Amino acid sequence: MPQTPAYKRILLKLSGEALMGEDSYGINRDTVDRIVGEIAEVVNLGVEVAVVIGGGNIFRGVAPGASHMDRATADYMGMLATVMNALALQDAMRHVSMAGRVQSALNIEQVVEPYIRGKAMRYLEEGKVVIFAAGTGNPFFTTDTAAALRGMEMNVNLVLKATKVDGVYTDDPKTHPDAMRYKHLTFDEAIIKNLKVMDATALTLCRDQKLPINVFSIFKPAALKRIVLGEDEGTFLHN
Repeated sequence: MPQTPAYKRILLKLSGEALMGEDSYGINRDTVDRIVGEIAEVVNLGVEVAVVIGGGNIFRGVAPGASHMDRATADYMGMLATVMNALALQDAMRHVSMAGRVQSALNIEQVVEPYIRGKAMRYLEEGKVVIFAAGTGNPFFTTDTAAALRGMEMNVNLVLKATKVDGVYTDDPKTHPDAMRYKHLTFDEAIIKNLKVMDATALTLCRDQKLPINVFSIFKPAALKRIVLGEDEGTFLHN
């Protein structure tokens, strides 16, 4: 019996740290290949997938290494880090014959194409995975906010926030074994309780546009596929 996905088009938000695997820095090839495998399973179900990638594995504007830098300069460096990650992801997709396209909010013409909404929509309709790099293209905005923004522009049904933990918990499950996973949360609860799901700008954007978010672990095998099939996985945030 063919499995019917619950969503037609999704946006996956990957942190740069997700690409590090067990390493302390940079891009771990095995981890990238495994993540691409998870994405491929969803694409094979006929789901249209967009990806927003972070850059924290290489550089981030709010990192200690950027402490004496001009914030805008540091943020631009972080955006360039996301472009490197996007290219690594696209390359890994090519190895498994998956069509991936990188669009960057910063113009770097020799390397990636610029972000053009109509073109990105067309790629998605053609079954290609679109990787959005360089965040929003503006300093002071996180890649979480970029994910909310691109999710709205692409008319996705769901934003999937990939983390190291399989959902949002009442406390840190590493230090508090009795912490409980929230199955459902409203945006207002997440903002008021300061649950660090995404930054407040991203949450507010999603709340105002009624775009649900599912927080899950990218390191849990088949979790992404389970969510797409409408199963109980991670934490579902809604209005």
